[in-house]
Amino acid sequence: MSPHRTHLPRTASGARRAGGHSLPVVDETSAGGLIVDVQGGKAFTAVIARRNRGGRLEWCLPKGHLEGNETAEQAAVREIHEETGITGRVLRHLATIDYWFSGDTHRVHKVVHHFLLEATGGTLTTENDPDHEAEDVAWVELDEVARRLAYPNERRIVAAAREILVGE
Repeated sequence: MSPHRTHLPRTASGARRAGGHSLPVVDETSAGGLIVDVQGGKAFTAVIARRNRGGRLEWCLPKGHLEGNETAEQAAVREIHEETGITGRVLRHLATIDYWFSGDTHRVHKVVHHFLLEATGGTLTTENDPDHEAEDVAWVELDEVARRLAYPNERRIVAAAREILVGE
């Protein structure tokens, strides 16, 4: 789900394809974020690797869809735990990003709420991921994580978290 896809004008009946055909629009809301743990005096965050639509493995922040009547904060805690094995508590909201992508039958307008969380327990694992989207998980030093992340929007979220945590 690349945030770099071309945005086509949206009409009342849906989104326009370059060839002029309309596709219905589906709105999706997800939540996740940056879960931080201090180990040996250094801040680390848990990131996951998943396959993009082209089949390439990409490192990204854990996130997923809200379920039922969940708030974005509740979904972020649940999704991070499912995808990384780490439990946490929300410290604050970091950013909300939105982007568009297309499937064969519809266009998706996705909104993702990102939070800063403090790790409170757990062990790194992808075994709890019900969708089996996360193929790998790792603790990465906060100073290094932006270089590993695939998406510029997520790198900006890490920069916002660093500013909050270390004033840089």
